[in-house]
Amino acid sequence: MKQNKIKKVITEKMNSIQFRLFTILCVSTIAMVFIIIFVNNLVLESFYIYNKINKAKNIYEFINNNYKNGLNIQDEDIHQIEIKENVDIYIEDENGKEVYIGRKDILNQIYKYKNNNNNQLKDIYNRDDVVIKRVDNQGIEKYMLLYAKLDNSYLIYIKISTSPIQESVRISNQTLIIIGFLTVIISACVSSLISKKFTHPIIQLNEITKKVSNLDFSEKYRITDADDEINKLGKNINIMSDKLEKTISQLRQYNNELERDIEEKSKIDEMRRQFISDVSHELKTPIALIQGYAEGLLENVNSDEESRKFYAEVIRDESNKMDSMVKELLELMKLEYSERKFEDEEFDLRELINEEIRRQTVIIQEKKIDIEFDSKKEVKVKSSQKHTEQVINNFLTNAIKNCIEKDGEKKITIRTEKRKNKKVRVYVYNTGNKIPKELMKKIWDRFYKVDSSRNRKVEGTGIGLSLVKAIMNNYGNEYGVNNYDNGVEFYCDINTK
Repeated sequence: MKQNKIKKVITEKMNSIQFRLFTILCVSTIAMVFIIIFVNNLVLESFYIYNKINKAKNIYEFINNNYKNGLNIQDEDIHQIEIKENVDIYIEDENGKEVYIGRKDILNQIYKYKNNNNNQLKDIYNRDDVVIKRVDNQGIEKYMLLYAKLDNSYLIYIKISTSPIQESVRISNQTLIIIGFLTVIISACVSSLISKKFTHPIIQLNEITKKVSNLDFSEKYRITDADDEINKLGKNINIMSDKLEKTISQLRQYNNELERDIEEKSKIDEMRRQFISDVSHELKTPIALIQGYAEGLLENVNSDEESRKFYAEVIRDESNKMDSMVKELLELMKLEYSERKFEDEEFDLRELINEEIRRQTVIIQEKKIDIEFDSKKEVKVKSSQKHTEQVINNFLTNAIKNCIEKDGEKKITIRTEKRKNKKVRVYVYNTGNKIPKELMKKIWDRFYKVDSSRNRKVEGTGIGLSLVKAIMNNYGNEYGVNNYDNGVEFYCDINTK
């Protein structure tokens, strides 16, 4: 497994643009060094011989012109030419008499030439009575010999050594090999830097396009001042990325809106079904009562005035209950199945509680309930006054309905407590029976009553606590109920800011 992973990494490296560019630059440098060495071997010696031929011809023409024009050329002048041009010169007249000789050993080469010992002499130039031959035998000094007849009938011989060229080519090749080796090393380093610099933006673009393909538009190409194709490509990819991000964001927004519309429609459908189910279930009894008492009135079941009045009052009470229940149910549906934007305002919670107590004073007195509430201290809150009133009303109504005497007490206690999270907690306690533990969650469900028979003696619609739950959930506030030894306490939080 490890070997396959290493092999994969090596294959990826070898297939990368950086490696290929590095290889091309290195191979090109090595090839260039070999070409230079090859050209050096092929051309340098020929070029050297060509220059020497021209040099010999120039010397010949210079000396010939001097003799031809009657100029008095001195031996010293010819000797200076020998030193300057590194040649040997020999001149003789038409009778074979020596006119000028530089070094005596030139006579051996002249002797070979005159005796037609041409086995080792090769013509390399023969034109206009000027003959240049080259000696190229192994182990003997290599040279060129120019033979020509001057215009004054003198014969001139010019010897130019060619041995240095062989040594020069050898040294030159060795030098080129060393230079080539160093050049390859330097070229490898430079190639590595160049290939890395050249491929870095391409690698960056590759990483960006990978992320874009995964719908990640967080990374952008770093634009430089260079006006090259890669920089332009980077700009275009950034533009494409921005446009894709914007388009996909819009598509997501449209999709979210569509999902919300579908969800909203689903909620509305669910609310409609739930509403119909609840109403059909809860209105059966009041409608049956109204229908029964209405038929009794029509059929004059009881002919006395008092009985007819009772029938009419029952029909009115049941109608009012139905009206109240439908309104509460509609409000509950709105709170549970749609996002409500409450119109919050600042008000004194103490005054609101006092007002609710005043409304219930008659019932409280009838049931002989003692009520306690510290109404002296102002409690400022910021919430929907209408919905806060509903919560307090439901808690108080529930407490009055379930308040019974315990240990010689029959009372309701309302208190407020400031919380650390900028909220006020309202507690409503009443003496009475505990709520069974298994029912403490169910009491918040709509139409749930602790009295499972739901007979007509039990007051209320069973929606009050469901409304409290829905209002608290919309605000994201806490609510609940606690059992005590001699009673029950409901509580909820209200925002102060």
